[in-house]
Amino acid sequence: MAETVLTNTGLDRFLELLDGRPEHRDPAFRRAAEIVLGLLSLRGADRAGGLPEPTPELVRRLLVEDLPAFVHIAPGEEARYRAVVGELAGRFDDGLRERIAAVVEESAGDFERAMADPGNLTWYRWYASLLRTIGTDLDDPDDVRRRIGALDGAPLPDGVLRADLMGRTALADTVLAEAVARAYVRDAEEPPATGPLLSDHAVAGGVGRVAAALLDRWTAAGLAEQLAGAYARFAPGPDDFPHLVLADALLDEHMDYYGDPSIPVPPPFAVEPAPWDDAERDADALLAAVEELAEEEYEPYGGEAPHLLYALYQRGCAADSIARRAAEYEDWTVDPALEDVPVAVPEGVTGAYVTPPVPELVRLLGSAGLGEDDRVRLEGPARELAAVADRLAATGLVLRSGDAFGLTPRGAATVRYLLRVRRVAAPTTAEAVAWPAAELVAAAAQWPHAPAARVLADWLHARGDTAAAWSELLAALGSVHAHAAEGADVRALFGLLDTATAPPDALRAALRDPVVGADALDALRARGEEADPVKVPASARALRVLDRLPGKKGPLESRRAAFDAAAAEWPGGSAALVREMAEADRHGTERVLGPLGIRLP
Repeated sequence: MAETVLTNTGLDRFLELLDGRPEHRDPAFRRAAEIVLGLLSLRGADRAGGLPEPTPELVRRLLVEDLPAFVHIAPGEEARYRAVVGELAGRFDDGLRERIAAVVEESAGDFERAMADPGNLTWYRWYASLLRTIGTDLDDPDDVRRRIGALDGAPLPDGVLRADLMGRTALADTVLAEAVARAYVRDAEEPPATGPLLSDHAVAGGVGRVAAALLDRWTAAGLAEQLAGAYARFAPGPDDFPHLVLADALLDEHMDYYGDPSIPVPPPFAVEPAPWDDAERDADALLAAVEELAEEEYEPYGGEAPHLLYALYQRGCAADSIARRAAEYEDWTVDPALEDVPVAVPEGVTGAYVTPPVPELVRLLGSAGLGEDDRVRLEGPARELAAVADRLAATGLVLRSGDAFGLTPRGAATVRYLLRVRRVAAPTTAEAVAWPAAELVAAAAQWPHAPAARVLADWLHARGDTAAAWSELLAALGSVHAHAAEGADVRALFGLLDTATAPPDALRAALRDPVVGADALDALRARGEEADPVKVPASARALRVLDRLPGKKGPLESRRAAFDAAAAEWPGGSAALVREMAEADRHGTERVLGPLGIRLP
């Protein structure tokens, strides 16, 4: 029991000072008091007066960090812990009482959210909650031992992975053990008049045992012993998740691509979900292949396996070309517009890798000057890369057919699992389709065009392709993101929409949009629909000019000629056009016109 481990917390004195109201005699209140006083004492609260003195900093930490990490609190019982803090503060001066009351009130919402957040669950807290739901007496270690076996195979909360609980548990164990060690050292260096918090006998077996005893009292009696012994398989530790090494590598890849784990990768077009044990086994198999590929015999591309897996996933899991990828590794020129274009997967192509013929290479790379000598020069690198793809394909999670290689549906699920383990936003199509239009547009603007077009179409189809849905999406493409840093990428999404099937009223309503109004006009004209060009704002017309200027590819002379031709037809000439462009999208205008020596107003 925790009270036999943590001594001199002032618990008995605190309970004596209360007014004896029925709620203060409730065993649940006593438990809350024992935990609150114990945690405050562990964290270094001053106990000179016989009770741990709460401070605003300690109280906020208690509510938002410690209780959600270490303690099982039944739903609806959060108020008891806040009440204990308030009663404890009332034993000190009025100024402290008021400051603590303010902190408790300010932290109330964060406290309840933290306690309910599945991301804060540990194995101890999770199994304590399950034991409670099946009627276990959490203070009785014999009852815990009798009932815990019934939890074999209990599903985790939605969106929670076993690796999540493992990681959170390992962190909580470390934090609690450090708190225990610091408390023991602190009392040894400056013995408090009220007596030590931890006896030499209690610490003799190690701070880990002390922490386990505390967790037993704060979650379920005897639970730590069961999870370390007969039911250790219920609470796997870090050694049971070797594939986290690969998950870390994929996180690094995501950070290289997007710079933020909260920026989502596009959802795969096909995914084959698997039970947690299958997903973990597949992830381990993928790790084994990646580690083998890192050996010398697979140079120079074997070490690129994590990058290849991530690159395939962030394409929406569309297949890629071995030859095109090898050409990129060899620093050949590849048309940027073709880098992410999916390739068809031929059926029944087996055997050794064969580099595609010259006409196919020209189509894949966008380089018209290629010849047979180039194909022969690429053959070696392409074969070496194909060998890497074939080793990954041996897992059944990657396919290679002819020049095409990609993730299988089960492979897509495995990479998604590995990304989610490291908190990378990796939605399914159903999840992305449920987003508000503005959120979807912000994400899709950073995706390759093929998966972006697919998910945008699915978003509209899920809403019946109604005029209201189209208007919401067009508004998000336009005025919602009018001043986005990468506005051109957002505006480019308009070209991915099948406007031939759009309700004409939605397109007409978009004519007045200051960003996509000109695009809506073009779409209506292409359909032969009536549209009033007068309604289109000058900013939208200027952005259309900006977006149609030659950008990443082609000589600057062609960009300058295109700009001069547009400026010649613009009311007020080039100065007026540049001013309108800059007001609509200064960042994009500087990027496109800056190399031409055109200065913005």
